[in-house]
Amino acid sequence: MRSQVVHVFIEIGMQTVLFTSTIFGPIHSRRLGSSLGVNLMPRDGKVCSFDCLYCEAGFNAQGPGKSGLPSRSEVRELLEAKLSDMKAKDEPLDVITFSGNGEPTLHPEFEGVIDDVIELRDKYFPQVRISVLSNATMLHSDSVKRALRRVDNNILKLDSALTPTMRAIDRPGSPSFSSERVIAQLEEFGSDCIVQTMMLRGSHNGVEIDNTLPEEVEALAAAYRRIRPREVMLYSIDRKTPEEHLRKVSRDELEAIAERFRRDGITVQVTG
Repeated sequence: MRSQVVHVFIEIGMQTVLFTSTIFGPIHSRRLGSSLGVNLMPRDGKVCSFDCLYCEAGFNAQGPGKSGLPSRSEVRELLEAKLSDMKAKDEPLDVITFSGNGEPTLHPEFEGVIDDVIELRDKYFPQVRISVLSNATMLHSDSVKRALRRVDNNILKLDSALTPTMRAIDRPGSPSFSSERVIAQLEEFGSDCIVQTMMLRGSHNGVEIDNTLPEEVEALAAAYRRIRPREVMLYSIDRKTPEEHLRKVSRDELEAIAERFRRDGITVQVTG
């Protein structure tokens, strides 16, 4: 079984942190607890349908590396070895989380991998939740939607309900990807999803970005009312970002924004 290794390299003006294992951790997640990570992307590069300014894995320009995507069978073998070892050592675990070096739902065998992980979870740690952190760009796929409905925490990104701001922050690869489209897709999940929103301000290439402005908050409130998710996870920057001109939103300000959403009956978890 590979040990957990985190490979870090720094370029001028950009920090990149890559997980060089398919299975990594457990690590402490400020939102999820003791989390065993599943990285369905390359171990030596990044593959993502977004190129977020705040992504701790860095910008997509670093390339996909040479290792390729792990196969379904490899993921299963590595995860079973890790869970079996943790079970034998009576180590605590709260959640198995799909995260890592890019967008997990881009993996061509994503639905099958989810089936395997559910089976192994039930065998070794039946009380543990399965979480998927996704940017919601693959919700047009029936296979991806089926898989996401089977996990405990289907966590989907919505960083702004206004398309120009979303595109400035998340920089989707598809020129047609819009907040309007993803909000409609999230509405299909309703209480079967958790919406995760990163609040930040700053600039990129001289252009100011701030999704905490009143019009941004009101647009998000309208989107949350329409989606009616199980919960909203509201958070801000916690680590260095590849765009160094971004600024963290304080915990007090996050709480004030959360209170606006709670007035609409939305359950909000604030971390920051």
